[in-house]
Amino acid sequence: MIVRPGRSIRARLALFASAAMTLLCVAAAALLLWATRSTIVDIRTREVISTALRVVYLIKDHNLPRVTSIDLDGLQVVDASGQVVSSTPNLAGSPRLIRTVPEGDEATRIGTVCDRPEFAGDCQIVVSFRVYEPEGDWVVYAFGPLPPWYVSPAAIMFLLLFTVVLVALTWFGVSRVVARTLDPVQVITERLAAITGGDGSLRLPVPDSADEIRRLAETANQTLERLESALEQQRRFASDASHDLRSPITAMRTELEMAMLAPEETDWRETGTKLLAGLDRLQNIVTDLLMLARLDAGEPGTLEPVGLGELVAGETATPRSKQVVTSLEPGVVVTGDRHRLARLLTNLLDNAERHAERTITVTVRAQGPQAVLEVLDDGAGIAPEHRERVFQRFMRLDAARNRDAGGTGLGLPIAREIAGTHHGTLRIEDSETGARFVLRLPRVGG
Repeated sequence: MIVRPGRSIRARLALFASAAMTLLCVAAAALLLWATRSTIVDIRTREVISTALRVVYLIKDHNLPRVTSIDLDGLQVVDASGQVVSSTPNLAGSPRLIRTVPEGDEATRIGTVCDRPEFAGDCQIVVSFRVYEPEGDWVVYAFGPLPPWYVSPAAIMFLLLFTVVLVALTWFGVSRVVARTLDPVQVITERLAAITGGDGSLRLPVPDSADEIRRLAETANQTLERLESALEQQRRFASDASHDLRSPITAMRTELEMAMLAPEETDWRETGTKLLAGLDRLQNIVTDLLMLARLDAGEPGTLEPVGLGELVAGETATPRSKQVVTSLEPGVVVTGDRHRLARLLTNLLDNAERHAERTITVTVRAQGPQAVLEVLDDGAGIAPEHRERVFQRFMRLDAARNRDAGGTGLGLPIAREIAGTHHGTLRIEDSETGARFVLRLPRVGG
């Protein structure tokens, strides 16, 4: 069963976008309510002022009735002695509600009052007018309804419904967009799940869009190509390794079976010698395979300054079946693992010894920032089209360069791997005769 991770991502992104839209709507609604309420308060204040001015005109005309019927929540007229001389019907007989008066030269003062029982606890806009009379200043107090913070229930319902619609649309839109964006990821996931170790040829579909998912698919396909190449190389290596391991084992088994058929006529010393030769070859193959495994695993070596001239002098001191001629420039030092470099040199010398006619020439010199080591034999040489193939593991060429009983087919691949771990190169370069192997390494002090 394939888990669809896109749904989880889609839900999280849709939830995040919806939460952000909710906060945005709440902030916008609060700002809108504040602006709307401020506008309504201004309008109602002007209405209260306009209505109260009519009462002021009545006072000036001396036509003020005891009970005034005007379109206000309440009104009181206080004379110069502080007595209520006129009011609206709902405030008839009530004492003076407000004691404040316009200060200084002000004729009008605007304020609010809340929690008065005369207005059922609602908040009111209070407009105070100073009326100048000969016997003293009169004050007109006009009361109008103050809108609540939410303006009205209808406004709250409208904003709530609008917010719900926007959040739902945001959820739906983001969910659809993310789903369409992640559809290629789902296809890639299913295709990757279908890839097995036995079939590395499958590739991922590449979307037409030029975005990150397209680059992901292209990068994944490049990785799959490298994995397919590595798997193919591993299969060839396992096949070749099993063949080379089976050959000495088969030879030793055949030798023993022939000896057991006629034990009394068998020269057991000669048989033992042949078996030891087979065991030596088997041991060499296993040793080379272990060395390659360590190199492939990136196992670090012991780094130290190594003089290439001294290394060559030590390795060529042992007599060989072919004459070894050296030309060693002193002071050519590299940083590396002495044992692995010695193994590299030994593999090159063994290869040259198997294919040289009479002489092997080893040269060490400095070339700019590089240390150069050359191993040249006077054999048949290697054709240019085959120069890279000899570094492939268990690669077999024609009879002139084929491995003999002493070779494992891994010496040159191991030598190149060791050169690579020392940040160097090992190649076959042109020569007048034979095969010329050239090792280049970074030189200390170069």
